[in-house]
Amino acid sequence: MNGAARDHQLRASIVGGSGYTGGELIRLLLSHPNVTLSQATSERQAGKRVVRVHPNLRGRTDLTFSATADLEPVDVLFLALPHGLAASRIEELVSVAPVIVDLSADFRLRDSQGYVEWYGYDHPAPDLLGQFVYGIPELHREELRSANRISSAGCLATSAILSLFPLFDQGVVDLDMPVVTEVKTGSSGSGADTGAASHHPERSGVMRSFKPTGHRHTAELAQELSRNGCPPRFSFSATSIEAVRGVLSTSHIFTRERLTDRDLWRIYRNVYGAEPFIRIVKETQGNYRFPEPKILSGSNYCDVGFEADATSNRVVVLGALDNLMKGAAGQAVQAMNIRFGLQETAGLGFPGLHPI
Repeated sequence: MNGAARDHQLRASIVGGSGYTGGELIRLLLSHPNVTLSQATSERQAGKRVVRVHPNLRGRTDLTFSATADLEPVDVLFLALPHGLAASRIEELVSVAPVIVDLSADFRLRDSQGYVEWYGYDHPAPDLLGQFVYGIPELHREELRSANRISSAGCLATSAILSLFPLFDQGVVDLDMPVVTEVKTGSSGSGADTGAASHHPERSGVMRSFKPTGHRHTAELAQELSRNGCPPRFSFSATSIEAVRGVLSTSHIFTRERLTDRDLWRIYRNVYGAEPFIRIVKETQGNYRFPEPKILSGSNYCDVGFEADATSNRVVVLGALDNLMKGAAGQAVQAMNIRFGLQETAGLGFPGLHPI
């Protein structure tokens, strides 16, 4: 254990505690054995009780929302702000805590030109991009141990990256062929603010392709799965479905040589055999033969699966997770645990529900 965690309970606060991700951070930190939650901010809800916004926390906390200007010093500060706000206020926020965990997209890309290409704006703090470690622990655990700036990955990107990573790590991917990924996502991924797309009569029953091309998370895949400076070609599409939580990514990837399912088992076990939050799911019978987001609700697991195409070098790879947990708040807490030398699974033991 290092830093403040050696001496006392970690003190943590959350900027942007009234959204769905902020609510999950509050829930997790209230139950964390090594953390005291000091404050959660919301400009619109300042002075009001947290449980008015997050009723699932009734009886668990008497905390009221604070204004950001009233933040007191803590050991770690989580930023659960809309995209664009963290980068514009980072100089103010870093004075509150020595360790910052940002859950927005503001510091995920290492190249500032990526923000021009994928987000359509010049990054307001390009010199700080190199200070942030991309917060997928399974890829960057050693860097996270000493990181004072952590940028949590996008939920869709996390599902795709974690399911694909072993094939890139083991060098079996044919980089001359494109990787095609289609991701289905529930409505909570759009945040707590309402709009026409989330209005119940419009959302109910949908299977709506909302980003067939040009999804911003494509940049995260290319950044994290590049090998030897030669980025693969990614085609990434996203579809809204009638679910509140959950992400399911389905990727089509071509390997240099034809692989069997036995080969794939060996590859995935080699890479993920000791990972506490990765489960390899490939059964021969039953309803849950492949990864299924529904049973992951509230958990920090990412379930990955695969199937070799017997007629070609194609492998179909699947990844499932709860977008608010392993895709956001849970992964951020996992990164915090690593950074402060805590048990990596601390506060994250909930296994999900079945049936639900």
